[in-house]
Parts: sequence; C-alpha cells; structure tokens
Amino acid sequence: MSERTRRIPEATVARLPVYLRSLLGLAEDDKAATISSERLAELAGVNAAKVRKDLSYLGSYGTRGVGYDVEYLLFQMSRELGLTHDWPVVIVGVGNLGQALANYGGFTDRGFPIAALVDADPAKVGEMVHGIAVRHIDDLPAIADGAGIAIGIIATPAGAAQEVADRLVAAGITSILNFAPALVTVPAETSLRKVDLAVELQILSFYQQQRAGPRAGVTVARTS
Repeated sequence: MSERTRRIPEATVARLPVYLRSLLGLAEDDKAATISSERLAELAGVNAAKVRKDLSYLGSYGTRGVGYDVEYLLFQMSRELGLTHDWPVVIVGVGNLGQALANYGGFTDRGFPIAALVDADPAKVGEMVHGIAVRHIDDLPAIADGAGIAIGIIATPAGAAQEVADRLVAAGITSILNFAPALVTVPAETSLRKVDLAVELQILSFYQQQRAGPRAGVTVARTS
C-alpha cells in the first residue's frame, strides 16, 4: 500500500488543521522556506515524534538537517483536508448564534462559504443576514440540491437539534457541525462534529481550579 493511500488515523486528522494553522502563521510572519519537526511541534503544542509520525501519513519525511519544505507541507495538508476547493455551508437556526456565525468572514476565507440560511420561524423568513435571505427549513432539500451544500451547521436550541439533524440527512447533507447544546444521532455514513461551549468552559474551570487551589471559588453549595 502506498503512503498516499494509507488510512490516516482520526487523531492525526484532528491535528492536521493545527499544523496547517501553525504553518500559515509562520509563512505570514517570517516567510521561512523550511521548518523542523521540533519547531512545528512547538507551534502546535505536541512532541516532535508525533509530528514526524503524522506527516509520514502524508508521504512527507523531511530532510535530515534541513526539515520540511513549508510550501509543500501547506499543499499536502490542504489537499488532504479537502481545502483545494470550496465546500458550501448551510446554517440552520438564525438566532443570535446563527447570525454571529453567518457574519463571521473567516469561514469563506478558509473555503467554507455560507451559501444559505434557514429557520423554522416564518417570521424570520425573508430577513437579510450578511447579504443572505433567510429561507424556511422546509426548503432545505431544494437548497441543498441547488447550492450544492456540503456541510450543515446546527445553531438551534437544544430541543430542535435532533429534528434538524434528521432533516439535514434527509436532504442529502452528510457532514454536520452541531453547535446546539444537545447530543444528536446520525447514520453511520454521516460525519458529525460537536462544538459544546459549555463543556469547553467546564474544562477550563477544572484547570483554573487546579491553579487556584481546591477551595477557590467555592461560595454556595448547589442543591439542584
């Protein structure tokens, strides 16, 4: 089996965007032509051996005493992550979070243009958000087909998340990013990623308490 056709582990896939971001920042800052595995590891917050192993899945081994060619690594990672062309996105739920996501220009800059916004509230249909007219969720199949939607973002309240996931799948959208504070289930062939801000805050709370001491911030006993 060739290096190019080897299956890349999920843990490696999760680190590739971190490496890519580090390399892009490096290219902008000092225009370095090469980078060592030690330097990339430092930027990405991992160890050098893990960097070398991860990059080997891309078929890139670097040159002893020189390192890795930055431009070629950028190309390899962009290709492997599917970033050599755009992936149109639909946001479902046009509340505060949905509107904030729609107004974030970074998605388009990175190859994920917001192609459509949908909501179940008839009162929101027709509103313009970041130059896009909100459409009703019942139009989702036609939107997905007409705009070539590749990724669906769930930005609804928790209670609506599962139904929205079901409707996205029914519309043929098999890559879903869930921002709703709820667990949803999808078919095995559907890729699902979850962004839970509350969980991230709780993890930060753990480390904050470790630094401050076990009794830090203890003021009221919770009874519910």
